[in-house]
Amino acid sequence: MSRRRREIMRMQIARAAVELFTAKGVTATTGDDIARELGISTRTLWRYFPSKESCVRPLLTSGLDLMADRLRSWPADLSLAEHLERSGALDEDGRTALGAPTVDLIRMTRTEPGLMAVWLTVHQTAEGVFAEAVAERAGAAPDTLSVRVQAAAINVALRVAAERFAAEEGHGASMTALVREALTTVGDGLGPLPRGTGTGEPGPRLRDAPDHHPG
Repeated sequence: MSRRRREIMRMQIARAAVELFTAKGVTATTGDDIARELGISTRTLWRYFPSKESCVRPLLTSGLDLMADRLRSWPADLSLAEHLERSGALDEDGRTALGAPTVDLIRMTRTEPGLMAVWLTVHQTAEGVFAEAVAERAGAAPDTLSVRVQAAAINVALRVAAERFAAEEGHGASMTALVREALTTVGDGLGPLPRGTGTGEPGPRLRDAPDHHPG
């Protein structure tokens, strides 16, 4: 099978999986159900993906692949938010830009640990790709600390914006506004706080957090 045909099949499996997860729930959906929906054998399904949750991966990676392409063309004289604005990357609304099944999928990650694990793994992989693009722009090595931090910050900003849009679709800000705000925060968020923002009191420390034990 050619690479292109394989990619098409992977995306078809992903869409079928999300439709079934949405209709029946993740727990009630089996690999057999997904395979039957596509008219393929379950054995064939497992050649593409190791688990039913991982079947959704292509839907989650497509948008991040597009962002990686945008990072590779990011001019040195523009902020990332400005570059995305000028390149038209923020022109579409979230459901169009991400795709309706992807929005539904991201919303499900809030309550489905298996899907959340896939979502976080996809972003972990994307962070390395983002680092390579940022490094090329900066003329630095991808493992340089500043490059890795920038890539991680961009990665988290995009993830949180997508999660917020999926959670509040129809009741909150547009995807464009959320991405713009998230990326602006990345650029400005480590500067001095406005007067009156802080309380002056020390915040909680990790060592002070209560231990949680199963049961």
